[in-house]
Amino acid sequence: MTTHQFQSEVSQLLHLIIHSLYSHKEIFLRELISNASDALDKLKYLTLTDDAFKQFEFEPRIDLSYHDDGEKILTVADTGIGMNQQDLIDNLGTIARSGTKKFLERMTGDAKKDSNLIGQFGVGFYSSFMVADKVEVISRKAGEEQAYRWVSDGKSDYVIEEAERDTPGTTVILHLNEAGKEYVDRWQIQEIIRKYSNHIPFPIFLHYEEAEYDKDGNKKGTKSKVEQVNTASAFWKQPKSQLKEKDYKEFYKTLTNDFEDPLLYIHTQAEGTLDYTTLFYVPKKAPFDLYYSEYKPGVKLYVKRVFITDEDKELMPTYLRFIKGIIDSEDLPLNVSRELLQQNRILAKIKSNSVKKILSEFKNLAKDPKKYIQFYEQYSRPLKEGVYQDLDNRETLLELMRFKSTKVDGYTSFAEYVERMQKDQKAIYYITGENEAALRRSPLLEMYRQRDIEVLIMDDEIDDLVFPAVAKYKDYELKAVNRSDAVEDLKTEQDKKVEKDLKPLTKKIKKVLGDHVKDVIVSSRLSDSPACVVADANDPTVQMQELLKAMGQVGGPPVKPILEVNPDHPIVKKLSTMKKNRAFDDVCWLLLEQALLLEGVKPENPADFVKRLNTVLEKAL
Repeated sequence: MTTHQFQSEVSQLLHLIIHSLYSHKEIFLRELISNASDALDKLKYLTLTDDAFKQFEFEPRIDLSYHDDGEKILTVADTGIGMNQQDLIDNLGTIARSGTKKFLERMTGDAKKDSNLIGQFGVGFYSSFMVADKVEVISRKAGEEQAYRWVSDGKSDYVIEEAERDTPGTTVILHLNEAGKEYVDRWQIQEIIRKYSNHIPFPIFLHYEEAEYDKDGNKKGTKSKVEQVNTASAFWKQPKSQLKEKDYKEFYKTLTNDFEDPLLYIHTQAEGTLDYTTLFYVPKKAPFDLYYSEYKPGVKLYVKRVFITDEDKELMPTYLRFIKGIIDSEDLPLNVSRELLQQNRILAKIKSNSVKKILSEFKNLAKDPKKYIQFYEQYSRPLKEGVYQDLDNRETLLELMRFKSTKVDGYTSFAEYVERMQKDQKAIYYITGENEAALRRSPLLEMYRQRDIEVLIMDDEIDDLVFPAVAKYKDYELKAVNRSDAVEDLKTEQDKKVEKDLKPLTKKIKKVLGDHVKDVIVSSRLSDSPACVVADANDPTVQMQELLKAMGQVGGPPVKPILEVNPDHPIVKKLSTMKKNRAFDDVCWLLLEQALLLEGVKPENPADFVKRLNTVLEKAL
């Protein structure tokens, strides 16, 4: 017998689960059954693909029993792959997943504790300690003779010793505490199984004692009974015509451990050149790890209803990583390896067809604007990643985009923008930045307002990365108003004449500002403001530069803005009559600095900025 200390993160995790999720304590049974099902999946796969296990007598089942003779005990046993001593240490004493720290941060940081996180992080076994003072695990690994017992009270340490078990598999014995005593009840157990585990693809049997009565109604004893309490079918293979919306929602909760109904489900049963079934779900709320590089894939792969993997990120493109569900192929070999999966033409075709089907369903969802915006507010960012990454489906993805606008309230699409365009308008205009309110007040919009041209407001930081890479929507160019080339097709002959006349002034300003700007030009986009900064057509915008800095991607020479000055503004008119002196220099610098401030960029040297501002204010007074 050996005693081991829990990994420090496990101790912290146990404390959080026991004390923070008490109101959801019934999930412990969901988690234990889910673990048993995974163990059965793994052994079933070996019996079909590994020569060493092909003669193995495998009867997949999960058995639950309970008794109440002084101590209240609940037992969950399976005939799955089992664990040896090292597996028990690795799986029950250590949390190997690197996402554990994220889990702990989330659990300690959120005021509202989320029980869904338990199953999503793969730490569900520990929820047993919400209802038990002591937990025993007796397990024997398939192919090995020795069994081991793991025992802990869920506090600081655990014990492992040799034990006996007739067959491979795992038995979890819960010594229930006051909070768990209600679970030594047949009806309570059945209700939980039907709620969370009805569609586990292996039979779940409940062992219980049923009272027997004589003909006069007097109790004469009890009789041991065993009853299967789940459907144990491959839900996704059932004909769609026989399934109701309620069935899909129940299976989703079994599959994902999510308490909420899904926002959308997509069930496809394809026959012909390829024979496969897919069942995909969109969660109502974005998964907690949506933006983690180590996100847990949401799609499980089966071959002929045999579970293969739920860890392959190649089953869905990264921008659809929020999709949960199942792919079941009749054409793949059972012993397909992970390496072969990534190169398999059959799976590549299923994936391609599935992506198109999912995006098509998103387009259908968009016909219900209220429901679609609910979806879009959760998943707009990954969809925008798709616009950037997935050239084959970019056209469809662009139809799914929604934006705020200078013309309409709420969200609008590219298609709706085009319907409202002026007859002679050749481009779709947009502005990018971090704050919608600030963008609406931007001087860059002044000319577009004057000419009654709609501008889309893109206030998500990812927009500045994605949409410059998109040249067109249908026949219309996409032009960012915070880039120098956005106004070229809107310039009048008068604009060009003024630009030529003020060339001497812009040269003088450029000489003062030197290498801090790429160029100084006369603006045809300003009406009220004296100046603005824009990016060269081929350079990242100011906002994009700030984003790259925040991401630590700093390298190469700094990208300089172009300063545009308004020829009709009194300050610029006054500058054109001034000699080059200290006052002229101060005003030139202030024009640049206040234009950058409007773009959310702090002055390079705040002390110099304040000094210049004070000098100008003093003279004005």
